[in-house]
Amino acid sequence: MTEPGRDSEPEDSTGTSDGAWVSLFSGGKDSSWALYCALERGLPVERLLTVHPDGDSYMYHVPETKLAGLAAESVGIPLVEVEPDDFEAGEAVDAGEQGDAELEPMEAALLELRSSLPLAGVTAGAVESEFQTARIEAMCERLGIDLFAPLWQRDPVELGEAMLAAGFEITILQVAAAGLDESWLGRTLDGDALAELVELNEEYGVHVLGEGGEFETFVTDGPHMRNPIELTYDEEWDGTRGRIRVTDARLR
Repeated sequence: MTEPGRDSEPEDSTGTSDGAWVSLFSGGKDSSWALYCALERGLPVERLLTVHPDGDSYMYHVPETKLAGLAAESVGIPLVEVEPDDFEAGEAVDAGEQGDAELEPMEAALLELRSSLPLAGVTAGAVESEFQTARIEAMCERLGIDLFAPLWQRDPVELGEAMLAAGFEITILQVAAAGLDESWLGRTLDGDALAELVELNEEYGVHVLGEGGEFETFVTDGPHMRNPIELTYDEEWDGTRGRIRVTDARLR
């Protein structure tokens, strides 16, 4: 079993190991980067897997996960979508128990996939979250598969720069942190925005990649996508936090 904290790579990073890979995927920048890195390494990613949480979530990207289907179409890899009916996100008092409960539908989906695909491993986009990564690692151990976590413990600024240099076009869907005002809603995460996030990190402690939920994103274009995605949306702002509500999305 790969230890993301050690080398962030599967045991066979050339993609020659037997079995298919599944990319844990929301359409956001981090899971998209993990997918892109896996494809660049030649890993045979044969499915994307999206869990649609109901309300706030400890484990999953939340806003506009319905866009994952369009992103998967652009990438050209079949998407498995999970509607977790067996838990209510945010209900549990204990965060650890809630995180474990939220993981159950993902693990069940992977078990079902394993009946038709010989699974080799999954990709994940965690950067610093021990909470998420420890649970995904434990799940992989139970399933006897590998974990490819190319963002794990990488410098956030270097990661952001690498995404932009590769040609990722990233839209900010939601903000919920000091220093991130209404002007960030729908903003493109470009070089100028990344520089401002570095300043906000120094002033307020905002994670440069939004790892703590400070902001959420969606990748509208990248080198792994065949068609860019156009978004039409409304904005919601309550004075301290806000999000965009996508009213239309299409492949360009």
